[in-house]
Amino acid sequence: MAMADYKYKRVLLKLSGEALMGDAGYGIDPKVVEDLACQIKQVVDDGIEVAVTVGGGNIFRGMAGSAEGMDRSQADYIGMLATCMNALALQDGFERADIPCRVMSAIEMRQVAEPYIRRRAIRHLEKGRVVIFAAGTGNPYFTTDTTAALRALEIDAECLMKATKVDGVYDSDPKVNPAAVRFEHITYLDVISKELQVMDTTATSLCMDNGMPMLVFDITAPGNIARVLKGENVGTTISS
Repeated sequence: MAMADYKYKRVLLKLSGEALMGDAGYGIDPKVVEDLACQIKQVVDDGIEVAVTVGGGNIFRGMAGSAEGMDRSQADYIGMLATCMNALALQDGFERADIPCRVMSAIEMRQVAEPYIRRRAIRHLEKGRVVIFAAGTGNPYFTTDTTAALRALEIDAECLMKATKVDGVYDSDPKVNPAAVRFEHITYLDVISKELQVMDTTATSLCMDNGMPMLVFDITAPGNIARVLKGENVGTTISS
């Protein structure tokens, strides 16, 4: 495929930790990482610049920790470290698929990852490397959704892709309500006011204030990353 077939040239992909565990219920499913690497290689080989922000919910959830009585900031830091484990696992999977890849961490850990430096991240992307952002923003009280919105803006991405297990945003839970309707397009304000739980409100507001389109799609369908980036109607676009 040629670059001309793509609607977006530089993108940030937000992966939840839950997406990485597949059906295992915990940890990282190597098959999921392999499938993901295959999809990302397809677009990287076509010249698309890809950055990835990864969550940590498959290993530890800060919110769940604080609900158990743990100090919220402490719980969030543990969650950030969980994202680093996921980032390193992704890097390994990507490199085995011959995708050049760098991990940049908001919490410094020089033995295993580069520190997050905005200009260096952009340089990696320009050189065709996939950049994985780990450790969230480095601050408690901010989710990895918010990290994704922030990093997408910092690297001048053209869209923020939110990978989920459903094929877009629905007016109600499609698992519960078989008559649920998928939106092809919805505004940021509707996402916030209808409490559609796509991304948290901080992330959605950040995208809204800066005009960053969000594309919500099903990561489990092979080839979907390329389809979404070509502008095919396979998910939900959130914009103004």
